[in-house]
Amino acid sequence: MIKILFVCHGNICRSTMAQSVMTHLVSQRNLSDRFHIDSAATSREEIGNPPHHGTVDKLRREGIAVVPHRAVQMCREDYDKYDYLIGMDSANIRNMLQIAGGDPGRKLYKLSDFAGGRGDIADPWYTGNFEDTYRDVLAGCQGLLTYCMEHPGQGAL
Repeated sequence: MIKILFVCHGNICRSTMAQSVMTHLVSQRNLSDRFHIDSAATSREEIGNPPHHGTVDKLRREGIAVVPHRAVQMCREDYDKYDYLIGMDSANIRNMLQIAGGDPGRKLYKLSDFAGGRGDIADPWYTGNFEDTYRDVLAGCQGLLTYCMEHPGQGAL
């Protein structure tokens, strides 16, 4: 079982989008029994809230089911529970390192690392641009899935 945790600031836009997109991609390939996919926040600001309406609308337009989810905060124990902890931007990674107490197992990545390292996934909470965020999340999830299938034992890029 490959365990993936997507992480962003509030866990209502990017990380829930990535969770739903990755779940969709895995399901399309009949691999659902090989993956556990979830998402979390680095902050407490949105705890308990559902995915942002912009994320929900964009995923519906793409024909992707929104995974039922309420925002939760990443905790130190998540580091041991997951094989991959995937942040959306550099600030997420800094916060994830602080929450996890470091990254001795080299499990923390930016989603864009799996899509040619294009930088940060823009936060549509601020930009309002769910189209660009979706494009970048999709590319990252496709790359991550390819990586996971080519490297069944979790390891560094």
